[in-house]
Amino acid sequence: MPAIVLVGAQWGDEGKGKATDLLGDRIDYVVKFNGGNNAGHTVVIEQPDGSREKYALHLLPSGILSPGVTPVIGNGVVVDLGVLFEEIDGLEARGIDTSALRVSSSAHVIAEYNRVMDKTVERFLGSRKIGTTGRGIGPTYADKMNRTGIRVQDIFDESILRQKVEAALEVKNQILVKIYNRREIPVDEVVEELRSYADRLRPMVADSSLEIGHALDEGKVVLCEAGQATLLDVDHGTYPYVTSSNATSGGACTGAGIPPTRIDRVIGIFKAYTTRVGEGPFPTELLDDSGEFLRKTGAEFGVTTGRPRRCGWIDTVIGRYAYRINGVTDFVLTKLDVLSGLEKVPVCVAYDVDGVRHDEMPADQSAFHHAKPIYEELPGWFEDISHCRSWEELPANCRAYVEFVEERIGARISVIGVGPGRSEVIVRHDLLED
Repeated sequence: MPAIVLVGAQWGDEGKGKATDLLGDRIDYVVKFNGGNNAGHTVVIEQPDGSREKYALHLLPSGILSPGVTPVIGNGVVVDLGVLFEEIDGLEARGIDTSALRVSSSAHVIAEYNRVMDKTVERFLGSRKIGTTGRGIGPTYADKMNRTGIRVQDIFDESILRQKVEAALEVKNQILVKIYNRREIPVDEVVEELRSYADRLRPMVADSSLEIGHALDEGKVVLCEAGQATLLDVDHGTYPYVTSSNATSGGACTGAGIPPTRIDRVIGIFKAYTTRVGEGPFPTELLDDSGEFLRKTGAEFGVTTGRPRRCGWIDTVIGRYAYRINGVTDFVLTKLDVLSGLEKVPVCVAYDVDGVRHDEMPADQSAFHHAKPIYEELPGWFEDISHCRSWEELPANCRAYVEFVEERIGARISVIGVGPGRSEVIVRHDLLED
């Protein structure tokens, strides 16, 4: 069975966790292939008594909530071991079995000095800051590229671990003390912290690429889940206001260890409006009452950071870009219910850059910074759509909105989210079939 890749098609927070959960009983493996605990998925599960349980996942793959699914933290992820076990303990305290979790032996580990460097440098940048979460993600990826990183497998060999920590701190302590006037970080402190996780971590560690390859050979369904989203991809996002890894579909190959010939479908998650956390350009951003309406109605606050998200109208220029970069076969449009009650719903269809119309995303960073949205307004709807479970039940204006967005993006919208609950979706096309 080929692999499926699930990616965010905007700047993140599109609802990837819900899409994974929707497929949960039909997939065998869920592999997180990039990022760290600098992003989060929210999954809402309805209980038999009608109540709802909300789960906020930061480092763990969202498939960990689905019985029978093997969740995998792939080699492309950077792992804060303290956060990993804190998150595991929180789920187990709520009755979730996490014993099937696999962690790639080749995944890189976030050390204390990575977190310190992240926060220190971001403060030093002042107004030029990137808007990182300060969790050490970027510095850990930098160590990986500089070949000075620590991998999960190093935790079990104290001699190798100590050598790597000593080599890393030889440079980093010089920077911390002489440039930023911070204290020196002792080697023993870092080694002891990382070694303290060894016994608990050992049973989870696996050659994840090999296991995933065998699973695919056996006809099992493997879903590769991206952290962050397309426009935060370090190569294809709004650089430099991006994350430090590849959050697009190509990242699944390197971050999970599977060849591109095994990928059959790419599912892009696209919110019915647009949000962004952190710094960087955002053409459709709303700084008025409309933006506040979207933020409050959509509960747009970061799962990991709690920061209020910047909000704006939907941007189909971004949608077309995500479709092209990822090779999206199916889009999932989430949070359509948030738009109920609006008399008019603007849709960005192009940009104006210094008087020139752009129907595609400008490749030039400066041009994108100066892009102004060109809108087409569609009539809104006032009905509550959260109870709708079929396409025909949606109000006519609501259907027209979806069809307009679908036409502008250029790929089919197969699933529509009409509420936060697991069952609050409309399936127009099966995500696992043509």
